[in-house]
Amino acid sequence: MSSPAPSTDIAAVPFLDLASPHAEIADEVNAGWAEVLARTAFVGGPQIKAFEAEYAAWSGVGHVVGLGNGTDAIELALRALGVVPGDEVILPANTFIATAEAVARSGATPVLVDADLDTALIDVEAAAAAVTDRTKAVIPVHLYGQTAAVEKLRALLPEGVAILEDAAQSQGAKRNGVSAGKLGDIAGTSFYPGKNLGAYGDAGAVLTDRDDLAAAVGLLRDHGSPRKYEHAVLGFNSRLDTIQAVVLSAKLKRLDGWNANRRAAADRYAALLAGVDGVVAPTVLEGNEPVWHLYVVRVRERDRVLKELQTNRVGASIHYPTPVHRTEAFANLGQGEGTFPVSEQLGAEIISLPMFPSITPEQQERVVSVLADAVK
Repeated sequence: MSSPAPSTDIAAVPFLDLASPHAEIADEVNAGWAEVLARTAFVGGPQIKAFEAEYAAWSGVGHVVGLGNGTDAIELALRALGVVPGDEVILPANTFIATAEAVARSGATPVLVDADLDTALIDVEAAAAAVTDRTKAVIPVHLYGQTAAVEKLRALLPEGVAILEDAAQSQGAKRNGVSAGKLGDIAGTSFYPGKNLGAYGDAGAVLTDRDDLAAAVGLLRDHGSPRKYEHAVLGFNSRLDTIQAVVLSAKLKRLDGWNANRRAAADRYAALLAGVDGVVAPTVLEGNEPVWHLYVVRVRERDRVLKELQTNRVGASIHYPTPVHRTEAFANLGQGEGTFPVSEQLGAEIISLPMFPSITPEQQERVVSVLADAVK
């Protein structure tokens, strides 16, 4: 049964709404930016240290080091862990390519493993089985807003193999009461505008309880310089901008409320989808408290269903259509179709439905109505 023809009488449902959160913080951001402009402290202003301290306290970690973006956060964390060319780093094939890029940029070899079909998270047993004497770290990706089973992974790994959390999609998520970013040895996160805590441009951070790792990342982010014109190591230029720190501090004050709205929206989706045949709703791993960065369902004939959603003015997307091993950029790994069947199945079936703090019940009802017609 085909879906109804598009109608201009039905309001569109966007995939993401960045305007509503901005409206909440506009006055505070404008005042903060005015202060930055008055001081002309565009790089290294006091607002950066203020945000780092606020985010560390909110996340329950000892240190936050602000950086230019989330990809740099993963790479600099790897380098702080001592990863060098010749080392191996294990990560899931079902992730955004930035995770693998950061590993390759560090000089290490990415070792991919498959995902769990129900949660789309890293298969921890497969990760443990992939460990060799060259393995330096494992990167469990906290995908779609819920955390990987880091404690189970830790129990399976030999001593000396570090755990680096990719926490770009899990700001505020918890596992067994512990916040994402505090579960492993070190974590990298992204403040790309669409994240639960998003800047007004690129930004990222590293989180850790370890003094030595925080110091190493702090050195690497600023040309390896402990003080002006002294350079202890070969570093990078990946500093959090002062203007972005103003935005992030303003948003952080409201993030608990926005995440609560996402949880309520996820509960509504679950209730609405309960009677819809042909749609597999997301599964929450026991012990997790997700923040629903994305609400991802599985359907057959995904491309057709996605087209019908979009034709009927329902914003929807795919995260992610191509597993890392099937991208041209990582063809050198030599892992063809069928290597990681679960990740490939996910890539063929998943659809991300509209999800943002201000989404209304009426909008969600519209989304599910169109989706239900499309899968019939």
